[in-house]
Amino acid sequence: MTITEVSDKFEIPQDTLRYYERIGLIPHVNRKKSGVRDYTEEDCKWVEFIKCMRGAGLPIEVLIEYVTLFQQGDETIKARKELLIEQRKQLTAKMDDMKKTLERLDYKIDVYEKSVVEKEKELRRIET
Repeated sequence: MTITEVSDKFEIPQDTLRYYERIGLIPHVNRKKSGVRDYTEEDCKWVEFIKCMRGAGLPIEVLIEYVTLFQQGDETIKARKELLIEQRKQLTAKMDDMKKTLERLDYKIDVYEKSVVEKEKELRRIET
């Protein structure tokens, strides 16, 4: 696949894909004789993984570390697992914080909704 096709498929700007490749998040992407990037299915799996992890808020530095460990082979499986477990803990904590924020927003919205309803009732009493 070309960079344009990968960009369209994953809704990631081409510049972002080039950046991910440059910093090592996407392992070496082959090129055609013309120099055009030729993404394989494996490359696309990396793009999908990175998009998912970035969408969840994992830092680029952590993902670089993960890819580096992956490229070192099976002797790094334990380190990769530990890295993912740590990120999962951090993501869970963020989700707990977000849940609290959501509850607070719901409360505030409810307060304003009740206020609007009361104002409308008051206006109707005055008009009648």
